[in-house]
Amino acid sequence: MAGNCPTVLGCPDGMLGRDIEVQEVHDNLMHMDSLTLSSCNTAFAFSLYKELVLKNLDRNIVFSPFSISIALAFLALGAKNNSLEEILQGLKFNLTETPEPVIHEGFGQLLQQLNQPGDQVQISTGNALFINKCMQILAEFMEKARTLYQAEAFTADFQKPQEAQKLINDYVRRQTQGKIQELISDLDNKTCMVLVNYIYFKGKWKMPFDPRDTFESEFYLDEKRSVKVPMMSIEDLTTPYFRDEELSCSVVELNYTGNANALFILPDQGRMQQVESSLQPETLRKWKDSLRPRVIDELHLPKFSISTDYSLEDVLPELGIREVFSMQADLSAITGAKNLRVSQVVHKAVLDVAETGTEAAAATGVKIVPLSVKYYNMTMHFNRPFLMVISDTNTHIALFMGKVTNPKGD
Repeated sequence: MAGNCPTVLGCPDGMLGRDIEVQEVHDNLMHMDSLTLSSCNTAFAFSLYKELVLKNLDRNIVFSPFSISIALAFLALGAKNNSLEEILQGLKFNLTETPEPVIHEGFGQLLQQLNQPGDQVQISTGNALFINKCMQILAEFMEKARTLYQAEAFTADFQKPQEAQKLINDYVRRQTQGKIQELISDLDNKTCMVLVNYIYFKGKWKMPFDPRDTFESEFYLDEKRSVKVPMMSIEDLTTPYFRDEELSCSVVELNYTGNANALFILPDQGRMQQVESSLQPETLRKWKDSLRPRVIDELHLPKFSISTDYSLEDVLPELGIREVFSMQADLSAITGAKNLRVSQVVHKAVLDVAETGTEAAAATGVKIVPLSVKYYNMTMHFNRPFLMVISDTNTHIALFMGKVTNPKGD
């Protein structure tokens, strides 16, 4: 921030108080930035989700908006002029309210918090740039990438696509403890740069399910089709719940042991599109603020494992991030030259939900009814498509988001 306050640098007589004032302003900006990042991350998550739904009709959707936004903010370190503005505005930041240095500092602090080792929830997230070997990466970019984003940049020989592909996949495999085996599968020798991001999540339910209670049951894909899935079951559970009559959906929260929780949104039959079109940061805030503990006699939710992968260069332009993929790209803060553009942005998520908890990329949930009618014998079947958001409870950042349309996979 000192660079934005040049009057501080010379520090003439009588300026010491001014120095302290500027530091206070900086501290306030950083304090506010956690809330700003959370809100912008949610807005980006819902915008990206809506685009993914349009391109993947009736398919499972699982992704990490936080991981993708971190990767793009990392890329913004190397961008200038319009390319830079497109990226940060695409991430839903108002650059007049939140200056670029504050955005980077905020992401850096969040990464440090999330990557703290813990014995409860395991989160590992990171980014890497793979750049054609004939390009020299600037030392300043490398330093900022390391200090702010814990990120690495690598050179690769894209004239040998299979070797470059192996280099990238081996890196991600190591970083995700083998959970993501093959991130890249279709490199060609025209590639000049690949941006990858990964996130590994493992959490245990605060109230685990007993495997002996799991049974086979129907999951209804639509009004005419169903599949049989292993359905987990738990009795007499008290958990936060909200019934949104306006959007015709039920919202439930399940906690992990540690600093994470999962929010599950179950639209009424035939109301999925209505709920999806209403997804805004204000909607999520309303749901979270309205949650109240409710008791349910018995709830059922499916046990499953699904994976998704996306080439986001086809999706991000819909959010206004266009220039970095074009011949007009200005990524000169990476190499010093303007002959660089992004050719691929690849994201893969793996979602593994079982009785003890969730591993890799997301979670599943339940439907609960209001306490006012608990004197009925309530059995809630989580047996049709639903939405989910997993958040870090310290930062309120949405780590994962998705829609499960078929627990057996597409």
